[in-house]
Amino acid sequence: MATVVVPNKPVVVNPLKQSQTLGAALAFLGLKGMMPLLHGSQGCTAFAKVILVRHFREAIPLSTTAMTEVTTILGGEENVEEAILTLVQKSQPEIIGLCTTGLTETRGDDMEGILKDFRKRHPELDELPIILVSSPDFKGALQDGFAAAVESTVKEIPLPGDKKAQQITILMSSAFAPGDVQQVKEIVTAFGFTPIIVPDLSASLDGHLDDSYSPITGGGTTLVQLHKVGSSAFTLALGESMRNAAKILQQRFGMPFEVFAELTGLEPTDRFLQCLAQLSGNSVPEKYRRQRRQLQDAMLDTHFYFGRKRVSLALEPDLLWSTVCFLQSMGTEIQAAVTTTRSPLLEKLPIDKVIISDLEDFEQLAAGSDLLIGNSHIAAIAKRLGIPLYRQGIPIFDRLGNGQSTKVGYKGTIQMLFDIGNLFLEAEEASIKDTNIYGDW
Repeated sequence: MATVVVPNKPVVVNPLKQSQTLGAALAFLGLKGMMPLLHGSQGCTAFAKVILVRHFREAIPLSTTAMTEVTTILGGEENVEEAILTLVQKSQPEIIGLCTTGLTETRGDDMEGILKDFRKRHPELDELPIILVSSPDFKGALQDGFAAAVESTVKEIPLPGDKKAQQITILMSSAFAPGDVQQVKEIVTAFGFTPIIVPDLSASLDGHLDDSYSPITGGGTTLVQLHKVGSSAFTLALGESMRNAAKILQQRFGMPFEVFAELTGLEPTDRFLQCLAQLSGNSVPEKYRRQRRQLQDAMLDTHFYFGRKRVSLALEPDLLWSTVCFLQSMGTEIQAAVTTTRSPLLEKLPIDKVIISDLEDFEQLAAGSDLLIGNSHIAAIAKRLGIPLYRQGIPIFDRLGNGQSTKVGYKGTIQMLFDIGNLFLEAEEASIKDTNIYGDW
């Protein structure tokens, strides 16, 4: 059981966490025909847009209510109304995701009241879903905002219907990249299920060319699919932060659910496939049996390089949990674990302590490690400490392919094993070269 430590620092130095607003916007980008609308200043939206564009290297649809000093004082009701009407006229979204920011949350705008008044004044837009999510950036982190957006979505959009035995809902947390989502879809479909992924980033941020430009999301979970969520026979919540959303579906539709905190590694993937086999009544396809044998061979090939290595991580809680469990299964030692926000998983981590803090503390704790794991903001720390960095999380702006990389299932675990194993191998080779065991010839 880990001890959760929150340093009593008067100021954050070199922040690790991303805002709730960014997390909520990211979740909404997994819904087709969506336009995330951030209720705040233009700077709030511009900052989020820059991070997402640099990470995914894709056009990111985001809009803002463009609050000014005057409207912040007098109230932003008119800005919200004008922004929605402008979006309807110019972008014609199928869904609007209305996210609050620190500015409007601090002021205390009554968002539910504003939205209710808007509906009264514009009955012609009754068919347009507007999903409201509270996502202040002065508390919580990206994972919290992402989870809040998913919870608001499943609370507002799904409709009751007759249960379909082969249809299941899969709730994906912020720990899963678009490539991970695609891998999960392929696995679930192989068992004969029709999955509805919420949100489906693999269809919107996986990196693909379309025939024409669209000002709204061109892929993701459709509105029709969201309506059908109430007809699913079962819910799979991938990531602990999706537990509350799964509970909402259970309360609304009596839908049973199961939470999988991680899908990286041999045993977690075994449990996931066994659950799918039991739910479907089908055996595990030979394709995945072979991938399992390939993973076992990869573990044998790489465990020499993982054993007794000291690793320091700075990640969101869901991603921290899955990565720590995977590394420990390979014999590594966790030297330091820093995260962004509270989670029920933190106390369950099989390490001495986990710190909710910033990258200043991380740099001090990580000295002497064999490997660092975190986003691209840790690259400068890795350079100063002379330690290899394996990039995980958001943002990653100094590497390509973030929309298609995967770390889940047997196949994704193999790739992660080789990527990290190669970093350890390179470090060992560099160490031997620096030692110059052959002397001067």
